[in-house]
Amino acid sequence: MRSSVRAVIVLLSLLVVLLPIGSAGADPLPENYNFFGGIPNELAHPGGSLPGSNDFGCKPTAEHPRPVVLAHGTGGSQQTNWGAYVPMLKNAGYCVFALTFGAIPGAPWPISAIGGMAPLEGSVAQFGAFVDKVLAATGATTVDVIGHSQGTLIAGYYAKVAGGASKITNDVSIAPAWLGSKVAGSDLIGAFARRLGIPDVDVVPICQACGQVAPGSDFLTRLNAGGTPYVPGIAYTNISTRYDEIVVPYTQGQVVGPPGYRVTNIVVQDTCAQDYSEHAGVAGSQRAAYMALNALDPAHPREVPCRFIPPFTG
Repeated sequence: MRSSVRAVIVLLSLLVVLLPIGSAGADPLPENYNFFGGIPNELAHPGGSLPGSNDFGCKPTAEHPRPVVLAHGTGGSQQTNWGAYVPMLKNAGYCVFALTFGAIPGAPWPISAIGGMAPLEGSVAQFGAFVDKVLAATGATTVDVIGHSQGTLIAGYYAKVAGGASKITNDVSIAPAWLGSKVAGSDLIGAFARRLGIPDVDVVPICQACGQVAPGSDFLTRLNAGGTPYVPGIAYTNISTRYDEIVVPYTQGQVVGPPGYRVTNIVVQDTCAQDYSEHAGVAGSQRAAYMALNALDPAHPREVPCRFIPPFTG
């Protein structure tokens, strides 16, 4: 009897060693479709990563061979911007990665969690270095990108101007601003500042990136050289909302691609009048999130729900 008990104990011990312990890898992460869903994690783990993201030991599967890199918006971070997307993507079987770019170097928390404030060119360089790190760790040859607001410009500029086109397969843009934003007359203010010789990064000193998002800025001129912000070979999906109060008008992100380019433009209200998401809410909306997921894997689409989507939270 004792020998039998010992054999059971030995067997259990071997199972403990050989089998994955805990539910982190097997059990689904709780999904929270709310733009502010990542903030509790930032408060609990300043400067950390959302559960399910930035696992550099993650290896892409045959079903999802490309890691997904998330690029946040102005004032966002790798945690605060992506509370809705990280668990959804991880549960769907993707390796998910996110970074904070454009934050004030050396700033203490919580200032360190406010990204997207520095000149955009520097953020593009940070994004490119992160993509290289992800590719090296995962062994993938390309990544898919999901960007929100400013993050769409960072990924787009990286692909078209900074030499990153060969490293991206799908570019999904939430509330994109390909042609900039005219909110509060920023196009007129930017043009006036340029006539005075004021650099774009000095128009809004507290947010150097903000002046670069005005139509006609040097950054946007380079991005849209040749009449398009796109490059051939990348599949682009633009997901916009008519109620966008930051990208004004919202059509600044609904840029049609040249012949032969793969560009899909979506306005969330076109298929659901109950969707009242605006610039922030569209990045927390389950509807928009499922549209993004379907853009990454069009062969296995999920049904996109149509129900009331509130502004701000999604």
